[in-house]
Amino acid sequence: MKFTVDLECTPEEARQFLGLPDVVPMQDALMKDIERRMTEGLNAMEPDSLLKLWLPATLQGWGDMQKTMWSQMQAMATGAYTGGNAKKSEK
Repeated sequence: MKFTVDLECTPEEARQFLGLPDVVPMQDALMKDIERRMTEGLNAMEPDSLLKLWLPATLQGWGDMQKTMWSQMQAMATGAYTGGNAKKSEK
């Protein structure tokens, strides 16, 4: 013999009927914590803070970075650029 029973109830009613614990307060607390962490993470993604992370301590501003790039470009144009750590050949 086979029979089917269809019940219409909300998830809260089903939990109460089956004797399961109410997890809504825990879910609310976890969602607030996740939201706080995501907001803190987004604040760290601001361009100013990212620039401070990416640039070395000696290059704190765009002006310093621009001067460094210009000096490298001028060295390449005059042939004085050695390619970073490459050694010049001795004659």
